[in-house]
Amino acid sequence: MKKTIFIIASIVILALAAVGCGGGGPAGAPTLAPSAGTPGAPAGIDPATAATINGKVNFTGTAPQPKKIAMDAEPTCAAKYAEGPFAENVVVNKDGNTLKNVFVYVKEGLGGKTFPAPQQAVVLDQSGCHYVPHVFGVQAGQTLTIRNSDGILHNIHPKPKTNKEFNIGQPRVMDTNRTFDKPEVMIPVFCEVHGWMNAYVGVLEHPFFAVSGDDGTFTIQGLPPGDYTLEAWHEEYGTQTQKFTVAAKETKTVDLTFKAP
Repeated sequence: MKKTIFIIASIVILALAAVGCGGGGPAGAPTLAPSAGTPGAPAGIDPATAATINGKVNFTGTAPQPKKIAMDAEPTCAAKYAEGPFAENVVVNKDGNTLKNVFVYVKEGLGGKTFPAPQQAVVLDQSGCHYVPHVFGVQAGQTLTIRNSDGILHNIHPKPKTNKEFNIGQPRVMDTNRTFDKPEVMIPVFCEVHGWMNAYVGVLEHPFFAVSGDDGTFTIQGLPPGDYTLEAWHEEYGTQTQKFTVAAKETKTVDLTFKAP
């Protein structure tokens, strides 16, 4: 009898964990530093010749009003926000002229160069019923640590087109490790338990990527000299590309601009 009860309880727990946390994630929760690729020169790149790209993602036009998220269904999380929370699909910074959460990466120019995946994991947290960070990058084969800091049921459901899809439950404070094996820009991540939660991950074969921060700036370090195409991706405003050339040890500024429709 005891064995039967244990089996039934185990099935119930697994079923709850499998219940699907989609929609914009709320602004205002604690945030991690944006993914900025590998600092310094990656393996295989001569640090004596490595270049640096500094840039800013500018914004023109009228910014949409932030959309407040109704989080009444999860009062434990709602209580963490003095104001809001607000969706992060469009975050125009306080200066009114720059854009946050833009994924910027080298799209072309590396040729056949290969780069080993970093040993350090990238962390995607669930804090305040909110994916942190909202936009981030990893290298193919790099460990992605998915963390539940809330201690309530979440599920993590990326929906890739190239990589293998997974859907995992986290019913308590815990970490789960996963990897994406193929390059793909971008992969949306959802949580069917909390319909407002979402994030985006860019998976690349190299470490030359960054995400624009609270002032719209980004930095990509350790780039070998050469001719490149930079692409910037935003979940609402699409993509912008720009060609550039860097010489050995050069620090170059490459700015991009998104316009509201």
